[in-house]
Amino acid sequence: MLYRRGLGDVHGGSKRRIGSAVLAVAIVVWISGSARVLGSDSGSDAAEPPVRIPSNVAWTAGTIAQASSGNPLRGLIIARRCDRCHGREGFSSSPAVPNLAAMDRLVVWKQLDDFRAGKRSSAVMQPIANSLSAQDTADVAAYYWMMPIAPDPFDDRAFPQPMPDPKHEAVAVRLITAGDGSRGLPPCQACHGPIGLVQGAPSLTTQNAPYLLEQIEAFASGRRANDINLRMRSIAAQLTEEERQALSESYGAGLAPSAGPPTR
Repeated sequence: MLYRRGLGDVHGGSKRRIGSAVLAVAIVVWISGSARVLGSDSGSDAAEPPVRIPSNVAWTAGTIAQASSGNPLRGLIIARRCDRCHGREGFSSSPAVPNLAAMDRLVVWKQLDDFRAGKRSSAVMQPIANSLSAQDTADVAAYYWMMPIAPDPFDDRAFPQPMPDPKHEAVAVRLITAGDGSRGLPPCQACHGPIGLVQGAPSLTTQNAPYLLEQIEAFASGRRANDINLRMRSIAAQLTEEERQALSESYGAGLAPSAGPPTR
């Protein structure tokens, strides 16, 4: 019995020693693991790129007043340098270049400010925007906002373009007027008119198809990222290639719903 008790004591002592050793190892592992986690967190924070602000423009009362303070007569003189690409009447002869006639002045003002701030990239437009003061920008915006969109026999506008695939019209009309609730896509006309106009969102009813397609693709891929609140990037990324083509072709052909030409 003494032998058995001694053997039991030996086994009990071994178990206690093994248990203590396991507990000690577990504590060391937990402490070292916590240190690694804390270290990796602080390291990842340091490695994270800074948050990118899509635009420096905030639609405060002061910003709107500044953007709306332009002199269209002075803007006419400044905009002469724009004629070669955007057309003397505000309609480009190249379908890959945007039309600016009757474009809301807040739209033109924001895009020029984004080019100047590097929020929107263009080897052509960034140097031009950098040469303009804030007042110059407001004047140019006021000038294009006042331009009519009625056809002029003396201009050589590329708009409208023929619609290559007539079947695309039905696809475009659905997205423009109703959107797609299953994907959370609002109708285009809720922001770009004529039903609603969001500040800084351009009217698209007289825009060129190739230019529009390029911008939709750029938003979808993230190459263009100057949309406030990610609105266009999130929408464009969900559109299929056929839908992108259909929308650009429909607007470029002048078939999208319109509130009619400006009365000014």
